[in-house]
Amino acid sequence: MSRKSSDRATGRPVIKDYSVGKSMTLEELVSKYGGSGGFMSAYLAQGVEILERMISDRECVRWLSFVGSLVATGLRGVLADIVRTGIFKYVVTTCGALDHDIARSFNHYYVGAFEEDDSRLAEEGLHRVGSVVIPEENYGLAVERFMLGLLDELYGNGVRELGTIELSRQMGVRLPEGSILRAAADAEVNIVVPGIMDGAVGTQLWIYHTTHRDFRLNLFRDYELLSDIMFKDMRRGGLIIGGGISKHHLLWLNHFAGGLNYAIYITTGNEWDGSLTGAPLREAISWRKLRKDANKITIYGDATVMLPILASVLFSKVPERPS
Repeated sequence: MSRKSSDRATGRPVIKDYSVGKSMTLEELVSKYGGSGGFMSAYLAQGVEILERMISDRECVRWLSFVGSLVATGLRGVLADIVRTGIFKYVVTTCGALDHDIARSFNHYYVGAFEEDDSRLAEEGLHRVGSVVIPEENYGLAVERFMLGLLDELYGNGVRELGTIELSRQMGVRLPEGSILRAAADAEVNIVVPGIMDGAVGTQLWIYHTTHRDFRLNLFRDYELLSDIMFKDMRRGGLIIGGGISKHHLLWLNHFAGGLNYAIYITTGNEWDGSLTGAPLREAISWRKLRKDANKITIYGDATVMLPILASVLFSKVPERPS
C-alpha cells in the first residue's frame, strides 16, 4: 500500500525507519540517524555533516573547546586522539583539564556512582567527579609534585614569565604519551587556558610566585601569540564540548573577525536559566560570535556518549586517524 504525501509538508524529508544489522558500521548507523527525524540522533547526524564540511574546508582555522571534568573520564583518550590529529590547531579548556591530565598521567582514577554518599567518601579520603572517584593523594599531591619539578626546571633555565599556551606546551613535553597535553605538544597544537587560576595548577603557580617574586604568569602573552589569527580574514570553525569559560573564550576569540562559519556544540544545559552553558549557538549570532549564515547545530546530550560517535566518523574521514 502506497503512502500519500501532504502538500503542506512539501520539501521536508520523509521520516525513514531503520534497522541495525550485525555488520553495520558506526558510520552507516549515523547516516541512518540523519533520516530518522528524532530526536537527538538526527541532530548528531547533522553535527557529523557540519564537522565533515569544516574539516574539508582548507581555508578554515579550526578550534576545539572542552570542559575539565571530561578529562576525569575515559573520554580523555578520545580527546587526546582528536588533538593528536592536528585538525584543531587551537584548543580552549579549563585549569581542571590540566589538573586531571597531569594526575591521570601518574595515578589511577576509579569507577564510582552519582548516588554515592559524599560524606562517607570525604571520610575515606576520596573525591567524586560525577561517577568518577579519586583518592585525594592521586590528585592534589600529584599535581603539586609535577608542577614544582616543572617550575624549578623552567626557573633554573632563566624563564621568569610565561602565558598559558607556553605553559601548556612545557607541561606536554614532560608528560607521557596518552595525555592530552603531550598530544598537543607533539602536534604543535596551541592550548589556551583563560581560567588558569581556577584549579590546582593555578594554585601551584601562585605558591611558586610567593617564593620566587620575579616569576609570574602573563596572560597577555597568549593574546600576543593569538592576535594574528584572531583578526585574520578567513573562515573559522569550532567544535565546542560543554559550556562555561572554555565555550565563551572560543566564541570570543573568533568574534573579532566576524564570528564562526561552522559550529557544533554539545551540551546538557537549558536555555531558560540564562547561562552561557545553556545558550544555544543561535544566541551567539546576536553577539556576532557566529555568522548569520553559519553551518551550526546544538546537540543536547552527554558528551561522553556523543563525542566518541562524532570522533569515530571524523577519524574515518581524515588521513591522520589514530592507530
